[in-house]
Amino acid sequence: MTEPIELTLRNDLRLDPKPHNGLLTYNPTIELFAGAAGSRTLQIWRSNGQAVTKSTQRGERDTVEALRWKADGQFLAVGWSDGVVRLMGLETNKAVHQMPVCEAGKSRITCIGWARNNAGKRQNSAPTSSAISWEDIIPHDLLPSNSKTAVDLPRELTFLEVESALPKLSPLPASGGSGDDSFVFTTRASLEFLFQPFTPHDSDNVDVMIVGTDDGQIHVSIYNSFVIGTFKYSLPPPLGKNVNLQLCHHASHPDSSTHMLVFKPSGEAKTTTTYLVPIDLTFIHSSPENLSLLASKTTTLQKLLRYVKQVQMHLTHEWQSTRELPTRFLNSISETLRESGNYGEMGIGQALYHSVVTGHTFPEVKEWLVDQLAERGHKRWDKAVLSGLHALRSLVHENFLPALERVGIILSRLLGIARFHESKEEPGFTSAQITRVMDIVSCLMLVGNKILLIVMEELDLFQSFSIWLRHEIDRLAAPSAVEELSEKEATMEHGKVLAYIQQYMAASPLRNHLSNVSPENAERGRQKAESGSSLLELLSKQLNKQDTKQIDDDVFTQVEFLYGYLEGKASAIFEGIAEAEKRSVRFGEPTALELPSSILKFDVIMSALSNSDTPQAPTYTALTTESDKRRLYIFRTTMSVLNGISSSATTQVSCMVLGEGDILDLKFLYDDSLLVLWAQNGNINNFIQI
Repeated sequence: MTEPIELTLRNDLRLDPKPHNGLLTYNPTIELFAGAAGSRTLQIWRSNGQAVTKSTQRGERDTVEALRWKADGQFLAVGWSDGVVRLMGLETNKAVHQMPVCEAGKSRITCIGWARNNAGKRQNSAPTSSAISWEDIIPHDLLPSNSKTAVDLPRELTFLEVESALPKLSPLPASGGSGDDSFVFTTRASLEFLFQPFTPHDSDNVDVMIVGTDDGQIHVSIYNSFVIGTFKYSLPPPLGKNVNLQLCHHASHPDSSTHMLVFKPSGEAKTTTTYLVPIDLTFIHSSPENLSLLASKTTTLQKLLRYVKQVQMHLTHEWQSTRELPTRFLNSISETLRESGNYGEMGIGQALYHSVVTGHTFPEVKEWLVDQLAERGHKRWDKAVLSGLHALRSLVHENFLPALERVGIILSRLLGIARFHESKEEPGFTSAQITRVMDIVSCLMLVGNKILLIVMEELDLFQSFSIWLRHEIDRLAAPSAVEELSEKEATMEHGKVLAYIQQYMAASPLRNHLSNVSPENAERGRQKAESGSSLLELLSKQLNKQDTKQIDDDVFTQVEFLYGYLEGKASAIFEGIAEAEKRSVRFGEPTALELPSSILKFDVIMSALSNSDTPQAPTYTALTTESDKRRLYIFRTTMSVLNGISSSATTQVSCMVLGEGDILDLKFLYDDSLLVLWAQNGNINNFIQI
């Protein structure tokens, strides 16, 4: 034990309100703090007290339960009382990922652990080859002075990022989205933050998040948002205790795929016993490079699907906005014509067609154009349609199709992985599943290009129709200006006006692609798609029927149906991957640490020793009790880890008394030091390093 450490005060900051339940955490790489400013508000601030962001949930009763920064400081995991862990990025105060962990009201989040494991390429245990490299033969003085170490070509090809050569995804409009992701993709900064390029260096790390609840559930995920699964842990019968447990702490070491979980009896504020339970994540040990590539591609695919979902919502919103105002105008005059009883079944489309061809305007139509629609109504109509069609064109061209291209590239990489592991069934999905998803993406690409063609044609035709409509309003409202208006009429393209009235005014062909799909029709479409026919063939048949004006009630041309079908098939792949990795998770034998009185303070740290034939993973636990605050207990729990699987543990304990005073707090520093905040009687507080 060394002498007390004197620390220099860097800053003094009073927190108001006091952190809820002591929830306060420091960013490991950036000078940022995060804490629960009251029970319902998350606050992030700098060391000088400057607030960076404040965040609350929509639910008035949602409270902050747990906080944890990612190892690189880029994300903050926040567990809320609604049972959802939300990941906050540094570029936005909105949640960029949401992971439901438990059901609100039935259980609550008690602990979040987020650690980084080294999963680089391991040394090959095969005998060294007798071949001599050419670099060993050539004298060193003949080599260029700036020669670089030869790269691992297969590894470089494995992690080659084709997506980096593509243009960056464009932000979505701030309005028109829906759901939890409505604002996630609306800024360039948040998009670049979410879709960071994956580098070979990133493949050496696996970020593991472990979330515990008060009913013994353990939720495991990797790479920010890829969920492995949820596990229910309970003590084995040999301990002879039938108690519910809750996770209260998590410890790990970068070089060990085995993590240590610390449990205590659920619902008890004070306890004399804690349980150390190793959790073996053998999938980290068994295939680190495949895991990195697979997880990075699947998490990017998940984010791209969320992006495409928001684009689909924006497309539907813009389409509905484009049709809403013109439909009101047209329904008004159609009802007037019907009530007059002078024109039979003639609608406004036939009436306007008659006006274009003959130059004659029916009295009711004239009254509607001059008195109801007029110049102001025409401007509103023109603005609604043009702005909506321009927005649709931009969404398809700048957002929808580029995102689908990236989805296709990722699927091709996953197809290669599936074919490589086809006989082993290791990745959790098959090449047939990937091929099916690629077919759906191809259909979406086809429909997207079809929408783009329709929008471009409708834009051209509507502009001609709008010019003619304004001419009619002016001609009917001011008969004296016939000569001037006749000169304008000579430049009009009446063929386009008639085409718009016939094909687009009453019902645009876009309705075949951007309408809402009922659950019954969607289910019928899925059953038909699963019958064995190619989805692309079904889509082509329906497009041909639509082009020839045949009646067809299938939904294969609807973007909403195709995306829902894509999402379902992709979810099955994600679940298969998670299930394959879930089989590689096991819990080791628990170790009970019992003290004579209730535990006051504790901390746990894990080490990894590989200097022997069998790697060792000792875990150190420091504790103090309420009855004797000057006494410090240190437990060392040692176990061997072979091929990612832990053995039974042995535990040793040491106890020391620091003298007259109280231990206020304690924390492990690195692998070999324990910092103790000790208040000696009659003196100021001191830090002691052990």
